[in-house]
Amino acid sequence: MFRLGVRTFATTARRAAETAAQMEAPNQYGIGVSKAQGIVKGLTGAIGNTPLIRLNHISDATGCEVLGKAEFMNPGGSIKDRAALYVVKHAEENGLLKPGGTVVEGTAGNTGIGLAHVCRSKGYKLVIYMPNTQSQGKIDLLRLLGAEVYPVPAVAFDNPENYNHQAKRHADRLENAVWTNQFDNTANRKAHIETTGPEIWYQTKGKVDAFTCATGTGGTLAGLTRYLKTVSDGKVKCFLADPPGSVLHSYIQSGGNLIERSGSSITEGIGQGRVTDNLKPDIDLLDGSLHISDEKSIEMVYRCLDEEGLYLGASSCLNVAAAKEVAEKLGKGHTVVTVLCDGAYRYADRLFSKKWLTDKKLLGAIPKHLEKYIVLP
Repeated sequence: MFRLGVRTFATTARRAAETAAQMEAPNQYGIGVSKAQGIVKGLTGAIGNTPLIRLNHISDATGCEVLGKAEFMNPGGSIKDRAALYVVKHAEENGLLKPGGTVVEGTAGNTGIGLAHVCRSKGYKLVIYMPNTQSQGKIDLLRLLGAEVYPVPAVAFDNPENYNHQAKRHADRLENAVWTNQFDNTANRKAHIETTGPEIWYQTKGKVDAFTCATGTGGTLAGLTRYLKTVSDGKVKCFLADPPGSVLHSYIQSGGNLIERSGSSITEGIGQGRVTDNLKPDIDLLDGSLHISDEKSIEMVYRCLDEEGLYLGASSCLNVAAAKEVAEKLGKGHTVVTVLCDGAYRYADRLFSKKWLTDKKLLGAIPKHLEKYIVLP
C-alpha cells in the first residue's frame, strides 16, 4: 500500500512537471528574463533593465536593425529615472545627504518626476524649481508625488535668477540638503556608463554599429558614447541628434565654435545652449551630429504610433528620426540604437491637438493618412 502511494505520488508529480513545462514552452525568453531579474528591492531596484525594441517598419525600410531602448518602461516613465537614482546615490555616498534630508533640483520635466519617485522611496523631501512656462499639469503631478514646487520666471542660464541657480541657493539655506545639479553632476553620466550602456551592449550581443540620441543635460549621450566607444575599441559610431534652438549641432559641425542660442523646439528636455560638465569629457568622441527639425519629429510621433504601435513623446521620436537617418547614411546591414526616452502621455493634449499643431505650423507635417490620430480640438 505504501509503495503504491509513493508510485502514485511520483506519477502525479511527473505529470504536473510535464504540464508545467508545456505551459512554459511558449515563453522561454520571458522565463529567462524573470530568472535573471529575480525580486528587486523597492522602486529603485526596478529602474533600468528596459527592453530593446526592434522598430520593425523603420528597420525593414532602411535594411538595418533600428532598435529603441524602451526607457518609458522605467517606474517614473522616463530615462531620467536612471539619472535621478544616481545623483541621489552620489549624495548619499559622499555624506551630503543623510536620512530625512532634502533634495533640491532645478528641472522642467522628467528629472523632477524621477527624483520625486526616488525621494519618496528613500524617505527624502524634494524641492523643485522650474520655469513658470511649464504646464499646470506638470506642476500638479510633481506636487501629487510629494514635491514642494516653486515655478519661477524663465530666464537665461547666465541670469542669477535662473531656476537652477535658485535651486542651489535654496539647498544652501537648509541643513542636511543637497542640490543635485543634474546638468553638471557627472553622476548623471555615470548612470549610463554603468547601466544603460552595458544593457545595450549585451542585449545586442555586441552587434552595435551606431548610436544616436539628443541631449539636454548631456548625461545619456556622453555616458553611452563613452561606454560604447570603450567596449567596442572605438568601432561604434556615435552621433548627436539636435533639435531647433540648440547650439550643439553647430558647435560640433564648426569644430568647437559656440554660438548664441536662438529659436525653440516642440521637444522638451533636450537641446542646449552650452557644453555641460556631463557632456564635456566625451563630446570629442562623437563622430558627428544631425539637426532634426520639428516637422520630422512630429511626423515620427504619428508614424511610430501607426506603424510600430508605440505611443512616444516628441523627444523620443526625434531620436527615432535621427536613428533612421543614421541607418540610411550607413547603408543596409547595420545595427543602429537609440533611446525611447518617454511616452506621449504627458504631452497628448498638444501632440494630438489640431489647434496646437496649427499654431505651431506643424499640421502640414502630418501625412494625410495619419491625420485620423488628430483627435483633440
